[in-house]
Amino acid sequence: MAEEKKPSLFEKGGKLYWLHSSIDAFDTFLRVPGTVTAKGAHIRDAVDLKRVMIIVVIALIPAALLGMYNTGYQAALAVGASWGFWKMFWYGLLKVLPLFIVSYAVGLGIEFADAQIKGEEVNEGYLVTGFLIPLIVPVDVPLWMLALAVAFAVIFGKCVFGGTGMNIWNPALLARAFLFFSYPSKMSGSDVWVHIPKGQTVVDGFSGATPLAVADEAGHHTVDALSAAGWDWWSLVSGLVPGSVGETSVIAILLGAVILIWTGVASWKIMVSAVAGGLLVGWLGQIAGATALPCWYQLILGGFAFGTVFMATDPVTSAQTEKGKWIYGFLVGALAVTVRLWNPGYAEGMMLAILLMNTFAPLIDHCVVSAATSRRIGKKKTA
Repeated sequence: MAEEKKPSLFEKGGKLYWLHSSIDAFDTFLRVPGTVTAKGAHIRDAVDLKRVMIIVVIALIPAALLGMYNTGYQAALAVGASWGFWKMFWYGLLKVLPLFIVSYAVGLGIEFADAQIKGEEVNEGYLVTGFLIPLIVPVDVPLWMLALAVAFAVIFGKCVFGGTGMNIWNPALLARAFLFFSYPSKMSGSDVWVHIPKGQTVVDGFSGATPLAVADEAGHHTVDALSAAGWDWWSLVSGLVPGSVGETSVIAILLGAVILIWTGVASWKIMVSAVAGGLLVGWLGQIAGATALPCWYQLILGGFAFGTVFMATDPVTSAQTEKGKWIYGFLVGALAVTVRLWNPGYAEGMMLAILLMNTFAPLIDHCVVSAATSRRIGKKKTA
C-alpha cells in the first residue's frame, strides 16, 4: 500500500497552515501561480488585479520622484543653501522614504492579519493605497500620526466593508481626512510642507505656505499674490513649490495620466469631466467676484490635478456607468473649486469633493440605469 503523502508545512493539515495566506501572498507576488479555472464559463485574459495595481504604481512613480527632488529643493531654498541636483534628490529620498515604509508596514501588516483571521487570500489592492498615502501628506507629518491614519483607513475604510472591491470610500483619502480632522496643525499652515535641515535656520523672507494657501489669504485669489511669493504659472506646473509630496507637479501627474489612459486602467471621461467642472465653477467665481485668478489656475493649484488623475478615477469608489462617469467627474471638479472659493475655513476642496462623490456614486449609477430602463420601456410602449 502506497504511503500517504504528508501535507507541506503551509498546506491544509500542515503545522504552519495558519500562515498560508501570507505565504501565498508572497508567492503570487513574485511569480504567476499555476492555478487555473477548472470549470464553468470564464474569460482568459492577461490582465488581473495585480497587473492593474502595478500599472497604477508605475504611473505614480514620476510624481513620487519629482516629490523627492522638490523636498530637497524646498529645504535648500529655505536655508539658502546651494545644493546640486543629486544632493537635493538624496535629501528628499531619505526624508520621504520613511513615509513609504510606515505606510506599507502598517497597512500590509493589517491586511495580512485580516486575511489570516478570515482564512482568505491577501488582496493586492493595498499596493496602490500604500503608495498613494505618502504622496498626499506633508513631508513633515510625524510618522506615528501617519501610522494611526493608515490603520484607520485600512480597518474602517476597507476591512469592515470586506476588503478591496467592497469599500465605499477611497482608503488613501480616508487616511488624509483622518489626519486633517484629528491633527489639523500638522496638515495646514506654513510649517509642515517644507522640512528644514536639522540645526539650520530659515532665511529671511522664506515662507513654507503652499500657493493655494497664499492665494486664499490674499482674499480674492490674485495672480499678484502668487507673483509676490515668487511663483509664476511655470512654477505651479513644474511643481517646485511647497505642498504635499506628490501633488505639486502637474507635469509628473500628466505623465501618469497618459499611462493610465493608454493602458485603459483609468477613465479619461472622469478626468475630462472633472476638469470641465473645475473650469466652469472657476469661471463663475471670476464673474461673481469670488476670485481674480483665471479659471485654469484652479487646475494647477493644490491637489486638483493629482486628485483628478489618481483619486477620482478609482474604479472601486467612482461611478461605473459610462454616463455616470461624466456626471461623477463633473461634480468632483465643480465641488472642489466651490469649496475653495466659497468656504473661508478650508483652502483646498479636492479631498472632500471626492469623498462626497464616492458616497453618491452608487446613486448616480442607479439614476443612470433607471433612466435608461425607463426610456427602453417607453419605446416599447410606443412601438
